[in-house]
Amino acid sequence: MWRTSLQLAVVWPLLSATVALSDVPEAKPFGKTKDGEAVESYTLKNDNGMEVRVITRGTTITNIFVPDSDGNVADVVLGFDDVAGYESEDNQYFGCTAGRVANRIAEGKFSLNGKDYSLAINNEPNHLHGGVERSLDKVVWKAKPFENEMGQGVVFRYVSPHGEEGYPGTLSSVVRMTLKKDKNDLVIRYSATTDQATPINLTNHSYFNLAGAGSETVLDHELTLFCDSYTPVDEGLIPTGVIESVEGTPIDFREPHKIGERITEYDEASTIGYDHNLVINGEAGKTRKAAELKDPASGRVLTVKTDQPGVQFYSGNFLKGQTGKDGKVYPHRSAICLETQHFPDSINQPEFPSVVLEPGEKYQHVCIFSFSTEE
Repeated sequence: MWRTSLQLAVVWPLLSATVALSDVPEAKPFGKTKDGEAVESYTLKNDNGMEVRVITRGTTITNIFVPDSDGNVADVVLGFDDVAGYESEDNQYFGCTAGRVANRIAEGKFSLNGKDYSLAINNEPNHLHGGVERSLDKVVWKAKPFENEMGQGVVFRYVSPHGEEGYPGTLSSVVRMTLKKDKNDLVIRYSATTDQATPINLTNHSYFNLAGAGSETVLDHELTLFCDSYTPVDEGLIPTGVIESVEGTPIDFREPHKIGERITEYDEASTIGYDHNLVINGEAGKTRKAAELKDPASGRVLTVKTDQPGVQFYSGNFLKGQTGKDGKVYPHRSAICLETQHFPDSINQPEFPSVVLEPGEKYQHVCIFSFSTEE
């Protein structure tokens, strides 16, 4: 069961520029890494006043500016003003592309085709978000901007060599971000190929506060999750292997609830708040709603859609008051993540959707962050 979500190769349409070259997003310097690599920034704009900024380090979303119900624009994601911020200990995967395998692998170990692999333990006692030094959030990707009839965007590419962070196979990854011209939709399409069997699970790790990044809390936001079930975890946040109904639990967001309404019920749990993988209703492989987040004060709404089997809801439990963009402080539980994904530790859970990519196959994943407003 659950073995069909990694599909055989399908060629994504190659969208070429159809307007003047001056309309293509320009690369601007964002600084250099501690190793001297230049990092570029690109700004995507649409006709509705929405603006998205992304950098080549980690294919990271640094800013998303969207209007509220009165037309006032605010930046709704956490981040930093420079590369040093993203390389610092204050960066908790803000806005990045996480992988090769996002989320946790139990004890950093897995077996594949009769061979055992050991990965870095960076979330004791487990492996988290692809590793320590050369995980996909920490490397500089190649970028090519474009503009066409659909909107503006950037195609990011990175080739991870065999053995990088302990993973088998040379993995060629592409992340294509498109800001729709006439809709406030940021479409992220992931694809990858490999020359050896290898696990893969990519996601975007943006932290959202629809009142504006640096606002005091996100607990007043209303959340709906289109998920009837979830994967319970042990004390190390590794799934137990069963799938259970959300009925009767504080993670039941099938109807809208304020995030802070029941969060204290998890304060003493291993998750220390919300840090749960939920099973999205509907068929994996087909794009459908995963979540809807609303800020009643501003009227901003974020709808998350994906073709993945799961979504990780994380309530910013380890935000610690670090200083981010424009000197703004990011307090405890002042933003949330909604990470579209395969289930945690799937490589060690044969009943979960497979994360193994074989040679000749293409990994594909779409995530859509759709912004709107209501009165």
